[in-house]
Amino acid sequence: MSDSPIDIDEDELFDESHCALCQNGAGLDFDFTFAFQPIVDANRREIRAYEALVRGLNGEGAGTILQQVTGRAIYQFDQACRVKAVKLASDLGLKQQLSINFMPNAVYSPATCIRTTLAAARQYDFDTSKLVFEFTESETLSDTNHLVWIIDAYREMGFTIAIDDYGAGYSRINLLTDTCPQYLKLDMSLIRDCDRQPAKQALIEGTLLSMGRLGIETIAEGVETEAEYAWCRAHGINLFQGYLLARPGFQALPEPYIPVW
Repeated sequence: MSDSPIDIDEDELFDESHCALCQNGAGLDFDFTFAFQPIVDANRREIRAYEALVRGLNGEGAGTILQQVTGRAIYQFDQACRVKAVKLASDLGLKQQLSINFMPNAVYSPATCIRTTLAAARQYDFDTSKLVFEFTESETLSDTNHLVWIIDAYREMGFTIAIDDYGAGYSRINLLTDTCPQYLKLDMSLIRDCDRQPAKQALIEGTLLSMGRLGIETIAEGVETEAEYAWCRAHGINLFQGYLLARPGFQALPEPYIPVW
């Protein structure tokens, strides 16, 4: 594919043996694992999903791992992330949705690049209808149309789509209108002290109004205080993620604290 965002030999990647290598993380000179953080449905007082968060083998933060992802390694890393997240989630007995961040620039063909994920799901007996693919609105894209193509394909395959970190930087409204995700995650920079900052309140309220009209569920992420939680609940937010409810569990599925409201 001439407009592929990564320089890669497609004929090589169609080979089943290469898919097996990607599944094992071949080509990476580092290893990693995951922590899991719950996304809570406050109305039902239950866990809607767990997000898989990249960690080093000794619990190092995501930045330590991501800084090693350069050049061609972006493809192998993206593929290995999916496989490792599915395997670990299955080993831990996860029954809810599994939210995985993906790198649009590492996907040169949605149908081909999903094969390793589907193979891992079959191998580890994980229900693919529970997969949620997240991308950040601040993602550096070689071509927005390329992302829309991926999202359209994933939606047709039955996957759920989420935009992460919304409001962290320049909010590209066109991504919302072009991709129509099922979830929009409000960045912690908007949520922090939202109970006492009118400017943030106005931005959140406007976003909630728009998401309601579009049929998109809003997740407040990075919630740390009871006051933030209460303000968000009072203004119609039902889905929450953050330290108030549960810190990420290293290779574990933590049980959240759900405040009474």
